[in-house]
Amino acid sequence: MNTPSDNPSGSHYFSESPTSASRRHDFTVLVGDRELTLSADAGVFSQRGLDKGTAVLLDSLQRRPLPQIEDGSTLCDLGCGTGAIALALAVLFPQCTVLAVDVNERARQLCTENADRNKIQNVRVMHPDEVATDTAIELLWSNPPIRIGKGQLRELLTLWLSRLSPTGHAHLVVSKNLGADSLSDWLNDTGFAAHKLSSSKGFRVLEVEKN
Repeated sequence: MNTPSDNPSGSHYFSESPTSASRRHDFTVLVGDRELTLSADAGVFSQRGLDKGTAVLLDSLQRRPLPQIEDGSTLCDLGCGTGAIALALAVLFPQCTVLAVDVNERARQLCTENADRNKIQNVRVMHPDEVATDTAIELLWSNPPIRIGKGQLRELLTLWLSRLSPTGHAHLVVSKNLGADSLSDWLNDTGFAAHKLSSSKGFRVLEVEKN
């Protein structure tokens, strides 16, 4: 996760309109047998490349059999940042539509550019308010914005997890030191079924579904 030193100008990755000067960095992500090249930028989460949490999430979920998802289903990367998760979902499930959602306008632009750069056409980059309230999400992967604060994070997750379809699942990666276990307990107390799917490098991958 970003720390204050990651944002020396005070422009946070959860800001809607970052003011920090652009500083692009390229990095690669291996999805299946395909290598994707993406750009990161200042003012966007993980501005120097692929962060450890997202790397843990993608590695953990690709080591397991992929879920059988009906063609045409809606998938989601909540808090897309550079789009690493969204693009991975799009490659792994090419017959589905992936919503890449972020409040940060620079992140949305970056995600759009990264999808175009890798010739990925089944990603729709959107502000959260642009997503229809009746959207049914079959699979949601996210490195959620822990640093927005506990109250806002819980409100955010309640809203988006409630949009899971009856057969839908979410996979969240959260640092153990930033409250992964307490978040799992809270989800179970709030009407969702959450459990630890895997643990690596100080991160938990949580699997969540509706009760």
